[in-house]
Amino acid sequence: MVDAIMIDEAAGDARARSNLLRLGIAQALTGANAAVIFATGAIVGATLAPDAALATLPVSFYVVGMAAGTLPTGAISRAFGRRIAFLLGGGCGALCGVLACFAILHGSFAMFCVATFLGGLYGAVAQSYRFAAADGASVAFRSRAIGWVMTGGIFAGVIGPQLVQWTMDIWPPYLFAFSFATQAVVALIAMAVLAGVDAPRPKPAELAGGRPLWQIARQPRFVIAVICGVVSYAMMNMVMTSAPLAMQMCGLTISDSNTGIQWHMVAMYGASLIAGPMIARFGAARTAAVGLLLEALAAAIDLSGVTALHFWAGLIALGVGWNFGFVGASALVLETHLPAERNKVQALNDFLVFGVMALGSFASGGVLALYGWSTINWVVFPPVLLALAVLGFAAWGQRRAVPHGS
Repeated sequence: MVDAIMIDEAAGDARARSNLLRLGIAQALTGANAAVIFATGAIVGATLAPDAALATLPVSFYVVGMAAGTLPTGAISRAFGRRIAFLLGGGCGALCGVLACFAILHGSFAMFCVATFLGGLYGAVAQSYRFAAADGASVAFRSRAIGWVMTGGIFAGVIGPQLVQWTMDIWPPYLFAFSFATQAVVALIAMAVLAGVDAPRPKPAELAGGRPLWQIARQPRFVIAVICGVVSYAMMNMVMTSAPLAMQMCGLTISDSNTGIQWHMVAMYGASLIAGPMIARFGAARTAAVGLLLEALAAAIDLSGVTALHFWAGLIALGVGWNFGFVGASALVLETHLPAERNKVQALNDFLVFGVMALGSFASGGVLALYGWSTINWVVFPPVLLALAVLGFAAWGQRRAVPHGS
């Protein structure tokens, strides 16, 4: 029996390793598409929107698309396998680029929002890359697999902003139109890469097995994972979404904002190189706590000044904090479900994370326009303190549950 389990784990680890390169490349390409939206969405929105308070609405629609796409992604993966879900997501990404290009050419704010919503659907599918890397892997290899796939985002942090820098004014006066046309091509390349992922359809026994979703969602460990994921992602998104427009409002250039987003994304995913080993050594909860503290540090840096260096340093700290918080939360999710339950549980987690994140994203544009950049950063502290308190209370409860002298 033990030998059979060891053979299954070895086979699972071998499959996970064979998928790591493709999933890592896909993470880089998909992340580059997201970087284009984050670097340009608020600026294009300010140009096309009928009201300045709506400038960040296109980025908010991206987040709404991520929230709306999570449950369908889980259902499609469960019924047809992850590869089909990946390819459908890539199609949404290509369509996003084409529609966004046309929206800029024709001055249509509504069309641009539809395009970014489709980009969000693509992003929702991309969120499952990290879980796909862990499918069938041994417990010891899971956190490392998640971390290694997310390192693909290092290249996204370079490719996306540089793509914007090289292409933003190729079709004057339609700023960023060619950037989105190029984004569509990048999505098609990602589809070709993902077509070779070894992700077989679930077995009938897996489709029939598992506990009811409500029972899984009531687990304290799952609730903690969701809270950490929501706070780490929502706070990062709120600050990152507002940063390019805030930099412009402070008299900095588009090149300055592109540089900030580039290093932010490199930090977001580069931290994956140490997030996996940190989880293996210190645990997922402690890693998530470090990430939350770094997000608070990022807000403090942003509040200390409005030079380019302040923005860049804040965005870098924010990126590392997001990585530790979100990867830690993702590893906590993996501790809450059985193999037969993975698709529906992971989809529910992402739906809750991105659903709450969408609400914050909608509010960020109005908060920035009405109350300014400082208020955006002050908002970070209460949710971070809440998440840290939840982690601390859970750790205290675990220590009390351990018998004295054991």
